[in-house]
Amino acid sequence: MSTSVTRRSVLAGGAGAAIGLALPGPAHADGHRPTSVSFTLDARTLDGGEQVTSVTLDTSLLGPIDPAGLSPGTFGVHAKATSPIPIAPGELIFSEYDLDRTVTAARLDRHGNIVLELSHAEGQLGGGTLGYIVSRGRNVRLDLVYTITQNTPLARRHGPPVTIRRFVQGRLSNPEVDAFSHHVSGSGMKYRLYSPERSPRHGRLPLIVWLHGGGEGASLPDDYYDNETTLRANRGALGFATPEAQRIFSGAYVVAPQSTSYWMEDGPRFAPLIREIVQDLVRRKRVDPDRIYVVGCSNGGYMCLEMTVAYPDLFAASVPICGVVEPLNAEGPPLITDAELAGIHTPTWLVTSRDDDTVPPETNTIHAHDLIPGSLITLYDHVVWNGHQFPGHWSWIYVARNDPKRNGTHIWQWMTRRRR
Repeated sequence: MSTSVTRRSVLAGGAGAAIGLALPGPAHADGHRPTSVSFTLDARTLDGGEQVTSVTLDTSLLGPIDPAGLSPGTFGVHAKATSPIPIAPGELIFSEYDLDRTVTAARLDRHGNIVLELSHAEGQLGGGTLGYIVSRGRNVRLDLVYTITQNTPLARRHGPPVTIRRFVQGRLSNPEVDAFSHHVSGSGMKYRLYSPERSPRHGRLPLIVWLHGGGEGASLPDDYYDNETTLRANRGALGFATPEAQRIFSGAYVVAPQSTSYWMEDGPRFAPLIREIVQDLVRRKRVDPDRIYVVGCSNGGYMCLEMTVAYPDLFAASVPICGVVEPLNAEGPPLITDAELAGIHTPTWLVTSRDDDTVPPETNTIHAHDLIPGSLITLYDHVVWNGHQFPGHWSWIYVARNDPKRNGTHIWQWMTRRRR
């Protein structure tokens, strides 16, 4: 769960179709080359959310392009991002945009396609693939329409220069996200699954369950249940599918269920639906039932705790990140009672930042640590990565980067040593 609006200003995916007209004049002197070129939007999930970082033009059929003739000014790129859900007048969404993207470099890839590198950075507006609708507290994949304009003819190694008549937008490509397959459980809960390259014939493999924050659930009043934002809003699940993590875990499945609303709405109702997915994977994917780990942030941090309360013998370890224990409006009973916290015996490592102004650490993470027997806790002063300071609520960034450590042991290595 996250009520921080600034986070979403760097988020924005959907794929639209766009046509950009090129320079006037003949497309090709020889008349045999294609007059239209398709292009792919290349995206990466940064710590602050997914951004389109480059565009790949399918120019391999034009004949060998002379790379010396390419420059950042050869093409122009315009991007427009709009909500897939109707937005009422006065309703806030972060962040739609309609602007020119800065091309920082133009190069050829090994297939002879032209890659236009685009300016991007944490907190930079204009490249995001997600938008945050404030009234719904949800991220949605924005409808993206990119328009490519050719400013100068393309020099080829053989034959006359080429001017492309038409550009056709293709898919949004994010290899890390695309590595997670799409699924729906028997109860109708959607989830994404990463399957490790290591063959399970060598034995059963661990399973890591990632539980998303509040902004990544569905918005069913709008019939919006995309099974996408869980992997595009942050690196929480993706971190465990990186080569580094897979090496540490000696190969691991990673599953990211998506709530039909948000976990805190009714944790006891959602708990058996998550367990159903876990049990199905144990049966179908040769998951080691003694090495199932649950990790979640904010709203998902709450659900992490709820799962270990509801199923005390299911998980080998639990990592609740800035999880919610007390109601955020300070009204009503606690979401997880003191007695329930004291009864948790799943090995637990809690993570938060002292400057978290969305989920106060003292009444939530620190309070849980005081009551959960044998639990560990990592308290950061701020959330800073690669020199960029993020909102204090985003301490999941550290777990996605295997940063928390105790006595020289990092959190992923600690997880691997836990058995049910």
